[in-house]
Amino acid sequence: MITTDQNDNRVNLTVFGEFTLADYKEFEEIVNYKVQFEGPVNLFFDLREMSGFTVDMALEEIRFARAHAQDFARIAILTDDQWVTWSAWLSQMFVDATVRVFEDADDAEAWLTGAESPVA
Repeated sequence: MITTDQNDNRVNLTVFGEFTLADYKEFEEIVNYKVQFEGPVNLFFDLREMSGFTVDMALEEIRFARAHAQDFARIAILTDDQWVTWSAWLSQMFVDATVRVFEDADDAEAWLTGAESPVA
């Protein structure tokens, strides 16, 4: 299950439990709309409550990232899971955005809003 929130040039996504293909498709619709009408967006993924993800969701994430490589500015990922951190590092190969992983929500928020200088 996911929750989403959007404001300005940003989409926030929080995952609870398993991240499924249906969840990802819902996220895609929101991002596609914002990109079409507002241009590149920042993404904030809160994955602290994610218990796992489905293989079809992972494949869709790669497909979507490749198709939208120029549509993201900054991507902040909030997690303390090393596998998710590794996956975030790997996803940088598919997008031109700056991707950072955080364990603290305030640090992620500060970086995403530009209050902190970008460090890859």
